[in-house]
Amino acid sequence: MPVTKQFNLKDCEVAAYTAPNFDRLAGAYRWMEWLSFGPLLQRCRCAFLGELRTVRRALVLGDGDGRFTEALLRVNFEVRVDAVDASSAMLRALVERAGADGGRVRAIVADIRSWRPENGDVYDLVVSHFFLDCLTAEEVEALAGSVRLSLVRRGLTEGAQWVVSDFAVPEGWAGRLAGRLLVGFLYRAFGVLTGLRIRRLPDHAAALKSAGFVMERRREMLFGLLFSEVWRG
Repeated sequence: MPVTKQFNLKDCEVAAYTAPNFDRLAGAYRWMEWLSFGPLLQRCRCAFLGELRTVRRALVLGDGDGRFTEALLRVNFEVRVDAVDASSAMLRALVERAGADGGRVRAIVADIRSWRPENGDVYDLVVSHFFLDCLTAEEVEALAGSVRLSLVRRGLTEGAQWVVSDFAVPEGWAGRLAGRLLVGFLYRAFGVLTGLRIRRLPDHAAALKSAGFVMERRREMLFGLLFSEVWRG
């Protein structure tokens, strides 16, 4: 089946503000990541992968070229994935990477700031790896509130998990200095490459807590510059 048939284009909405354009990075994304962080970002994405063998419907937000989605499909032979991303090129790479498991993936081209689950879509897992840092604190709060509302109304099963991985500024003066320099450099680089306008990490924890999610587990890497968390709705 051609990759383009995997796309649910009717969900694509163009917001008044244009989402960053990651299309040009799709082919080189893996190698850019490897040259900058080696295997650490993928290890961070997969920190809790072994605990996701029983989920059945996953909502994956902004998974780039799909390396986490590929790993999830390989350890869980029943899960079906809705992958949402504003970049059609990244989604094509994701579906291609899924290979024979691509039939369990629905790729949806949409800006997550305006996308909503369809009637009947029920998820027991939400995943956002190195994605929330592309949103403002207000946008993360609105997203978390929307997901929580879906939990109550239709979109998520009771007790659904939300797995988050991202960058952080560690505690301590040395950690703060290194973290701010690294995060600042990454924001400037992606601003040039994609048009991303965000320049500050959002307080995702406050947003998830305010929406009614509770953090259950957290793992850190690279002296706290990277983290992965499991939240429960």
